[in-house]
Amino acid sequence: MKKNISILRRKKNEASGYIEEFEYNMKSDEDTVASALFDIAARIAVEGKRPLVWEHSCLQIKCGACAMVICGKPQLACSAKLKDLPDKVTIEPLRKFPVIEDLLVDRSVMRERLKNMQVYHEKDAADSGDESTYQSMKCLQCGICLEICPNYYGEGNYAGMSGMSAMAQILSKAPDKTGTRTKQLKKNYYKNVYEGCGKSLACRDVCPAGIPMDDLLSRMNAAAVWGRSKSLL
Repeated sequence: MKKNISILRRKKNEASGYIEEFEYNMKSDEDTVASALFDIAARIAVEGKRPLVWEHSCLQIKCGACAMVICGKPQLACSAKLKDLPDKVTIEPLRKFPVIEDLLVDRSVMRERLKNMQVYHEKDAADSGDESTYQSMKCLQCGICLEICPNYYGEGNYAGMSGMSAMAQILSKAPDKTGTRTKQLKKNYYKNVYEGCGKSLACRDVCPAGIPMDDLLSRMNAAAVWGRSKSLL
């Protein structure tokens, strides 16, 4: 089966992009968008053309590096099977992050927001067997939830569900739920997640890790905002 792959490309430091089309012959039903991109990148290299720039690592739905917009939907290239996509496959970079080149974007804003929220593990924090902790630890920090979120625009304090998942891990391990550190984390959660979230839960349907955003958000709001612990603290 043949697929027409249409890629939005952009040279480094250029504001505008252009569409380049390629034909890909599927080898099996297991072929993914990542399979096509590897093939296309190899062909471009042989032809001596400008290399195709995209980010990838594990290719096993564990790292989140290959997040991009595929046929209008944010997905991981390693999990998007070509057999499930139309004959013409459009591939674009994530749109809510600065584009570096081609499909490569700068997601450092996510790390900076976590720093601002003071999301880091304390050395004496005890491990928790709580289900909420387990679910939040599945977060890949891929940025797909921010791409689909109607409340995230890349500016301001709002950290989105990627920030909420990271905060859930920290609060669930807090050694003292009434301590100064925990109180500050709750304030940071209120400012960086609760105030900005419109609860559309569009993120729930696209999360490649399958995190139950509605349940985790409910638990976090109860524990960090309303002071009614729901297993997080």
